[in-house]
Amino acid sequence: MTDAPPHSYLPRSGTHDYSVLSYDLDLNYRVATNRLDATAVIRGRATVELRAVVLDLVHLKAKRVRLDGQKRVRFSQNATHLRVLPGSPIPAGAEFTVEVAYDGSPAPRRTRWGSLGWEELTDGAIVAAQPSGAPTWFPCNDRPSDKAAYRIRVTTEQAYTVVATGEPTSHSVGGGRGTWVFEREEPTATYLAAVQIGRYTLERRHTAGVEWAVAYPPALARRVLHDFEPVGRMLESFQELFGPYPFPSYTVVVTEDPLEIPLESQAMATFGSTHADGRGGSERLIAHELAHQWFGNSVGLASWHDIWLNEGFACYAEWLWSEASGGLSAATHARAHHARLRIAPKDLLLGDPGPDAMFDDRVYKRGACLLHALRNRIGDERFFGLLREWTRIHRFGTVTSADFEALAERVAEEPLGTFFDEWLRQTRLPSLSG
Repeated sequence: MTDAPPHSYLPRSGTHDYSVLSYDLDLNYRVATNRLDATAVIRGRATVELRAVVLDLVHLKAKRVRLDGQKRVRFSQNATHLRVLPGSPIPAGAEFTVEVAYDGSPAPRRTRWGSLGWEELTDGAIVAAQPSGAPTWFPCNDRPSDKAAYRIRVTTEQAYTVVATGEPTSHSVGGGRGTWVFEREEPTATYLAAVQIGRYTLERRHTAGVEWAVAYPPALARRVLHDFEPVGRMLESFQELFGPYPFPSYTVVVTEDPLEIPLESQAMATFGSTHADGRGGSERLIAHELAHQWFGNSVGLASWHDIWLNEGFACYAEWLWSEASGGLSAATHARAHHARLRIAPKDLLLGDPGPDAMFDDRVYKRGACLLHALRNRIGDERFFGLLREWTRIHRFGTVTSADFEALAERVAEEPLGTFFDEWLRQTRLPSLSG
């Protein structure tokens, strides 16, 4: 895989000085008062000689820090980072373990993309972390290419259901509080780790060889069960198109509160009550978030520069689902959105849109149009073979545009440099003809 470009989109988030192997999070949360008392055990490996271990942490206060079991460790904290100072430098290549006890009232952080992170609901809480909200609930190395294993233990009031990153391994009740434990072995980026808490009914399903579940407020049962019924058929269709579903299970959470947009996380997607209208009005969004499990979650980004690899693919999956489910063809959607792009401003580079424009709708639609143009050029057999090979060889890894371009040329057995230059590195809109 290609080395990541410079870390310029979020230069103060994360570091390449070390990588995290695992996070073990023990969260004691009180919904009634939005109070979090927690411990994080972070196992990492230095990539350079470390004179300090710097962790992203926002709005929460570190109370106690241990490094490799040492109880007396110097540390300092500012508004966005926790700095842990070892007694002597940690050599490059050496593993280390940091334990941080911390507490506070978790709250979203303000960013150029809006408020991100841990957020209170009317009766519960959610995590909306993309791209930089993870430090609002645990200390971490917050860069998309640093994937790690997770164990998350959450204790909260007994009346609430907890859904978090990982497979549920235990649930116990005592003293009016419930404790839920989740474990995720598959490498997971910090922005894709999540905890969702609410008064939910949890309904489990099995379709197309995949265990999946829907968590929802009982009052929304009719609307949710109607609108999310297609998930099983989507799982079947997408596995044919993209290859095997990459995780042991998939969970959909529907909150009682309205949400502006759905929230993507590892093996999970969270929707608001606004996305369950009882008429299937959000079906394309349901397909979009499911597709991210292949494109963005299993196959992750080395850098936010290449966000089109997440959003362009998930947007194109919406069009493919429309075609597969008897709606408009992908070609029809591509022509319609290509026409809209023709009259939109021509000031965006798909291959490097810049931090202000990384979630611009043109990234989604131009990325999807690129894929349709590539399909037109190399034909369905090679195109869908390319997608399946992409998800196979980069399963649980991180990638760049250069990786996709190289694989596309190998599958197509023809040079595609000019094609990708026109779509990714020029602002003029190319033809869909390929």
